Amino acid sequence: MKLDSWRARALIVLGFGLYRLWARTLRLRVEDPNDVVAFVRNQPVIFAIWHNRLLMLPRVFDPSFPTRQSFGLISASRDGDLVSILIERSGYGTIRGSSSRKGVSALRQLVDTLAGGSNVLLTPDGPRGPVYEASQGVVFLAQKTGAPVVPIHMEYSSYWRLKSWDRFIVPRPFAKLRAIFGSPLRIAETQTPQEFEAERMRLQNAIMDLVERK
Repeated sequence: MKLDSWRARALIVLGFGLYRLWARTLRLRVEDPNDVVAFVRNQPVIFAIWHNRLLMLPRVFDPSFPTRQSFGLISASRDGDLVSILIERSGYGTIRGSSSRKGVSALRQLVDTLAGGSNVLLTPDGPRGPVYEASQGVVFLAQKTGAPVVPIHMEYSSYWRLKSWDRFIVPRPFAKLRAIFGSPLRIAETQTPQEFEAERMRLQNAIMDLVERK
């Protein structure tokens, strides 16, 4: 079914309505020991969250970061088309591309977006993994722009796990949702591959420090 057909549009509207209703049933608790909410009011940041925790992010962003626009980097694949529609209907922007498709164009848009004062959201292990392994792209973007990286993690009291490469997490309705904001991380400039790898690992460990259930 083509996404621009009337049947597809009707299903998208219905599906989005159900998604918003489902998200509202989740009982949200935000843990922000480093006052990230206030930090983000004053400057654009790079949000980083593992791919398998992405589904209910608007439920967290809507009350936490309402004053600054955020853009998510979404794969240029057909699956990414559906994700892009969901995000845009939730009131957020999208940038299409990945390391394998439209990577240079996406990087340019990410740089311009941060320079324009908006946040960007990346899944460091997406779109194909390995799971819980941060890519070099996040580090490169942070070095190029000087924007701090804010790790975000979400834990659910009850959920299903899909049989995907990252064991994608789908919360059950009425589950408790804990959103945890890590300390903003400044990525240092590097001169050697070894120094760059050390910064990549520092970022990866900062996100993993928030994870309770793998």
